Amino acid sequence: MTQIKDRKRMAGFFIKGSLLTGIIVGIILWGGFNWTMALTNTEQFCISCHEMEDNVYKELQETVHWSNRTGVRATCPDCHVPKEWVHKIIRKIKASNEVYHKIMGTIDTPEKFENYRLTMAISEWKRMKATDSRECRNCHNFASMNLEKQEPRSAERHDPHVWEVVDGKTPSKTCIDCHKGIAHHLPKGWEEAAKKAGLQD
Repeated sequence: MTQIKDRKRMAGFFIKGSLLTGIIVGIILWGGFNWTMALTNTEQFCISCHEMEDNVYKELQETVHWSNRTGVRATCPDCHVPKEWVHKIIRKIKASNEVYHKIMGTIDTPEKFENYRLTMAISEWKRMKATDSRECRNCHNFASMNLEKQEPRSAERHDPHVWEVVDGKTPSKTCIDCHKGIAHHLPKGWEEAAKKAGLQD
């Protein structure tokens, strides 16, 4: 009888110990995962490879997204990585393709980068178009725009009535339709390629 009680007690200790170990390991893994996500979502991580630092990062520094009268600066992840968790994970998984190209040396020289720039731009523009320029809207909101302080041409295009949702349908145009090249140089032949991809009128 005592042997049965001892076995039950030992089984109970084993189950509780296993459960506690599982919880601790789960917390460590989840913390490590989130730490890695945060680390790979920094500008320093984005420019840790020379392909980005020597090309698009330098171009960003020439734009209003880098230096402006308000002192608000957009970093690489602000424009290229969604903030919502599920969308962020999907983007990170798709970014594994970029790791492949890094390993293969697809853009490891300035010449290769320029030759591949159009492909990268079209891919990013398609992503932005498909998400209704979601990352742009993290900072820019039509409802918050003071159209009187904008150039007339911009104010007319940013008029909220042009962009409001009608019958549950969003407008056919989104930020990236008009603002290609806002942070990086436009690749040669971009207009024709964008038209073929359905990204330009």
